[in-house]
Amino acid sequence: MLVRHLDCATMCPVGGRALLGSGGLLTGALVGHCLLVETADGLVLVDTGFGMADVIDASRLGAGTGRLLRPRLRPEQTALHQIRALGYRREDVRHIVLTHLDLDHAGGLSDFPDATVHVFADELDAATQRPTLGEKLRYRQCQWEHGPRWLAHETGADSWFGFTAVPVLEDILLIPLIGHTRGHSGVAVRQSDGWLLHCGDAYFHHKQLASVKARPPVGLGVFEVLASTLGRARVENLERLRTLRAEHGDRVWLFCAHDPHEFAELAAVPVR
Repeated sequence: MLVRHLDCATMCPVGGRALLGSGGLLTGALVGHCLLVETADGLVLVDTGFGMADVIDASRLGAGTGRLLRPRLRPEQTALHQIRALGYRREDVRHIVLTHLDLDHAGGLSDFPDATVHVFADELDAATQRPTLGEKLRYRQCQWEHGPRWLAHETGADSWFGFTAVPVLEDILLIPLIGHTRGHSGVAVRQSDGWLLHCGDAYFHHKQLASVKARPPVGLGVFEVLASTLGRARVENLERLRTLRAEHGDRVWLFCAHDPHEFAELAAVPVR
């Protein structure tokens, strides 16, 4: 099983290295870290980044997103374009596994209308029913108005390094990491020598995994708090991820969705 790391949502918010920990003096540089998993039964995409419809019509993302995140909406950066550049067709993407349904993670759903979309039931309910004001503001329902083939999963009882786990495909698991959203998850992918764990937005900067005293850059820290739906659960799950890295870092490689340092380390060579 071959895993490729794709940046499908580069964003350049104002703030620079001092506030965001990456980029230049005035402008930050965040990635949209997605995975393309090549299996015997077709392709699996973990998160989608922005999609072609977002590139064509940036208003789908809302004016606030454009001003705050300043995404680089380029056709060649979409998962669809990158997958075609590798010699595949959109139909080859058989499954999409989502950490959550925020607009920078689910924008490409409409580019793969035949794929089965795996997500936790609590996340799908939050995104489609939007019971709170915060959820009304964060989710962009236009990104799934095409009617995806949802497969909503309930939290399971399987154990994975001390976490509960839900098998969604062979060697691919959903790991509940609620907090950023009410149905947020990590996605674990088995490799020949261990596991990759895509932590989504459970944290935003690699130094946060070092210790409880390690803080993200100021701008990311503020955004992390403001964007949390369940703040206490987010903090608790971050501490569990620190423990996982400390105790099993030789068997599990953790990374989040937006850290360019982690992406650069992983993207150089596809991993089996």
